[in-house]
Amino acid sequence: ERDTYRKWETKMASQALLVMSLIIILGLNIFLVAHANYLNQDIDITWGDGRGKFLNNDTLLNLTLDQSSGSGFQSKAEYLYGKVDMQIKLVPGNSAGTVTTFYLKSQGLTWDEIDFEFLGNVSGDPYILHTNVYTQGKGDREQQFYLWFDPTAEFHNYSILWNPSHIVFYVDGKPIREFKNLEAMGVAYPKSQPMRMYGSLWNADDWATRGGLVKTNWSEGPFVASFMNYNSENACTWSIDNGTTTNTPCSPSGSSSSSSTSTSEWFSQRGMDSSSRKVLKWVQKKFMVYNYCKDKKRFWQGLPVECGAKKNNKNKNKNKNIKS
Repeated sequence: ERDTYRKWETKMASQALLVMSLIIILGLNIFLVAHANYLNQDIDITWGDGRGKFLNNDTLLNLTLDQSSGSGFQSKAEYLYGKVDMQIKLVPGNSAGTVTTFYLKSQGLTWDEIDFEFLGNVSGDPYILHTNVYTQGKGDREQQFYLWFDPTAEFHNYSILWNPSHIVFYVDGKPIREFKNLEAMGVAYPKSQPMRMYGSLWNADDWATRGGLVKTNWSEGPFVASFMNYNSENACTWSIDNGTTTNTPCSPSGSSSSSSTSTSEWFSQRGMDSSSRKVLKWVQKKFMVYNYCKDKKRFWQGLPVECGAKKNNKNKNKNKNIKS
């Protein structure tokens, strides 16, 4: 009887363990489903005739470029200020002539735009990250960088922070560029036109690689760039309800559609803290390869006003110290 009881006890323990395992697995699946980032909920593929595809239960978006066409997508929502993030894995191998993009842009002839553009290169040579800011249809504010990692080996996070005080570009959480609101100095700043998020992969071999000297090698195609984990929770969604335009709600007090304290932090942020500024200086010293504010040959009649803002502030501070 004792042996029979032990066998029954062992059997019951095994069944209990099996049930617990199933509960854990089921709970994990529910957790993963609840936290999955379904890109098709926030994004529409808008061009490419089937070359853009949602994969992995809509958690991955692949854009393809071949000799006939590239492809692209856009966010369903428009934003007036926000912080948006996207994880991207760029075209591997010989990507010369190709451009992969992630950017914000408004509509019309006097549009605003905040750009990440990744300029492909021949195998072994680094990608160039090209950034630009357009205000009222005017750009010409390019800054370019090498990356400190291989952007084709795995996904990396690229972010745009846009608030009333400044625009900051981030790579894996590191600030690489800041564009300040200098309207007081006569510099236009994007503040009134809502923007959508866009992404694309297209052929630009007339300018993208070494100024157009290196052309796209179509025998290497089709080319594929991958996108995942789009995050617009910390963005102010712009909508039109019954003919009335609303900005759901976003204010310096910190209220937003996400109702998070992080929204308050990014929206009311007037500048970067000292540690972020150190990282910015490190990135620009080590990895910046072009800065429009240094290009006196291009702007032979005088550099843009914002390029002298930092120098002017230093001089003002010196004068204040002398007077005191």
